[in-house]
Amino acid sequence: MPKARKEQKVEQVDVLTEKLKKAKVAVLTDYRGLTVSQMQELRARLRTGNVEYRVVKNTLARRAADAAGYKALESELKGPIAIAFGYEDLSLPPRLINEFVRTTRLKLEVVGGLVEGRVFNRDQVRQLADLPSRDVLLAQLLGTLQSPVGQLVGIMQTPLQQLMGVLEAYKSKLEAA
Repeated sequence: MPKARKEQKVEQVDVLTEKLKKAKVAVLTDYRGLTVSQMQELRARLRTGNVEYRVVKNTLARRAADAAGYKALESELKGPIAIAFGYEDLSLPPRLINEFVRTTRLKLEVVGGLVEGRVFNRDQVRQLADLPSRDVLLAQLLGTLQSPVGQLVGIMQTPLQQLMGVLEAYKSKLEAA
């Protein structure tokens, strides 16, 4: 039986290692104080954003972090930890966690995280949560880029419109004569 447990732990470390490598962002939280139903509600909200929330043992998480090449993450793995793995939008997992805390008024402490291979402390993860989504940022960038182009087109059209006005006036003058 002990061998089977060891194999299970090795398998869990392998799964965690893969998730850490694949995730764009991993947010570490201290989940103490949440009931089972509250954890289920949090997981359901996170799933809407394709975010996976997993309670992990620190020793296994440390081994996985080391195996994934994120040894610096080991310092953040203290106390009861759950990890929210985000695979798409960087700001979505921390934003969804913040929304959950705000709407339920429950205490769910963000401990730190991993963002595109860089270890973030609790404050940096909070700042990440305040960023707009990727789509909003792209729309803002596009709007910023389009503004000067629209102004340039307007400036270029003004002399043409004035020239057309002069030609129309000259044509009217010739017709009247």
